[in-house]
Amino acid sequence: MEFRHDIIVVGGGHAGCEAAHAAAEMGARTVLITMDMTKLAQMSCNPAMGGIAKGQIVREIDALGGLSGIVTDRSMIQFRMLNRSKGPAMWSPRAQCDRQKFTMEWRKELEKTEKLNIWQEQAVKVIIEGKKAIGIETIFGNRFLAGAVILTNGTFLNAMMHVGFKRATGGRSGDAASNGLSDQLSQIGFEVERMKTGTSARIDGRSIDFKKMTEQKGDSEERSFSFVKNKRMVEIQKSCFITHTNEKVHEELRKGLEFSPLFKGIIKGRGPRYCPSIEDKIVTFKDKSAHQLFIEPEGTETIEYYVNGFASSLPLEAQINALRKVKGLENVEIFRPGYAIEYDFFQPTQLKNTLETKKIENLYFAGQINGTTGYEEAAAQGLMAGINAVLKSKGKKELILGREESYIGVLIDDLVTKGVDEPYRMFTSRAEYRILLRQDNADERLTGKGFKIGLAGKERIELLEEKRRMIEKVLKFLNEKSVSPTQLNNFLKNLNTAEISQKVKAATIALRPQVRIENLLKEIDGGKELLKEIYQRKDEILESVEIKIKYEGYIVREKVIADKIKRLEKLKIPEDINYSELLSISTEGRQKLEKIKPENIGQAGRISGVSPSDVNILLMYLGR
Repeated sequence: MEFRHDIIVVGGGHAGCEAAHAAAEMGARTVLITMDMTKLAQMSCNPAMGGIAKGQIVREIDALGGLSGIVTDRSMIQFRMLNRSKGPAMWSPRAQCDRQKFTMEWRKELEKTEKLNIWQEQAVKVIIEGKKAIGIETIFGNRFLAGAVILTNGTFLNAMMHVGFKRATGGRSGDAASNGLSDQLSQIGFEVERMKTGTSARIDGRSIDFKKMTEQKGDSEERSFSFVKNKRMVEIQKSCFITHTNEKVHEELRKGLEFSPLFKGIIKGRGPRYCPSIEDKIVTFKDKSAHQLFIEPEGTETIEYYVNGFASSLPLEAQINALRKVKGLENVEIFRPGYAIEYDFFQPTQLKNTLETKKIENLYFAGQINGTTGYEEAAAQGLMAGINAVLKSKGKKELILGREESYIGVLIDDLVTKGVDEPYRMFTSRAEYRILLRQDNADERLTGKGFKIGLAGKERIELLEEKRRMIEKVLKFLNEKSVSPTQLNNFLKNLNTAEISQKVKAATIALRPQVRIENLLKEIDGGKELLKEIYQRKDEILESVEIKIKYEGYIVREKVIADKIKRLEKLKIPEDINYSELLSISTEGRQKLEKIKPENIGQAGRISGVSPSDVNILLMYLGR
């Protein structure tokens, strides 16, 4: 049969779910083609969302109108704000989730999204006419035609799983591989490579001695990822537990190395440097006698636990023997072994900043198909691919987020400009303007854009406007209110900070690191009334006010630098430029520029191998 839609999304992982929801929510008739409807946005590895830099991405997805934050809030069983001992640019929310509930909540949301259909079948071919993608053909010969196709195949393309020397085809334990698509695209000229990732054994909670481990509880205050419902308590709190490997564990692991597909060269794909397998750790870090492990619950209605930090492709016997040498796991029983998975991906330098491929029009790639790792990075790409596919189909200007306005912008720019030689993972260190890209202000940065394109709803804009009014009111109060020594010195003395000798503005007191604004307001005439006024959103408002006051100098300075750099981003490079004629540019520079074809001067300057002098020559060529 033949079916017609506006947008086709292939793959029901985190990227595919965000892409399908965004496209349909923006008014496009959309179909999501997946091999298994019961595993939408499945957490294939550890059951958690967020973390360092990743938490900022989830909040940005939410601010634009995506669903990852909302689904996380509904399914979380623990919430922690990481890096609170550091500056606010480093604060990162992280939630432990109920794996099954997370998938169920995603399915609920997608099933109630108007203009979105879900189809369960394997896609095997992109239908291409001329240089345009016009549809998808499935394994049973069904044809889906549309104005745009978004591929979000994750780790499933020609995928192979490894446990020791035992191999099986599959994109995830219990799931088949997706064959056909990467072979077809390779034949028409796409650069296809192999990558590797891995996951840990899942263990039986009844066989764990938690008393021998360190309990790690979640935050006690109300928190959330989504800006829509800003405060919520985790209904059923579940703790994680910390333990460590030791020399006996490492000894058992070394016994299995001769049967390791990783070290015997059977696995050819490159693995993630920042999330290595346990066997990789003991070889790379020979001097370390212990590695930290997190024992993480899989949900509230299960006894299954995930061993974070113990990803492995060693034989089952080696995995079990090593686990049973870990403190607290002496009698552990496992549900399923850890395994490595090898899969095809496409070098992302073959993409535009919109995530549309340069080679085939109306064909978009998003997620691990682009060489990234992590649910959050995948979801962000899916969201942007869905948005841009719809905007282009409507003849509207596509949405490209800058490096100075979002981590999503940093992620996509890194991918399409630099490419990847290992699975790409987001870190705060990758962003030049970290203090501008905080988790608390994602809505201030992006919700206006989400509303303008028709993805973020009216409720989000109203909440944002209310937040801005409240923040402005508190800032105005602190900047205008004078406080005297008699009013405040006892308060300051109790905080072990210098007393004042004359009247000063309350804002100058708020600058002090020892002073919490909420406590300061309680000491000032009119302050308690102001706290009552903002009570419903007090934590959120005061957190933003604290940051704006205490870090104002840093924020202003970084914004000035970002504005200067942004001017280069606006300087477009003609698509038909012939770099081979610009002989003053270095040979490597010409080769890299010709291969990647940057869209603007800012992007050109970030390409590895393109020097500042090469950029200056380009500027002269463009009349600047």
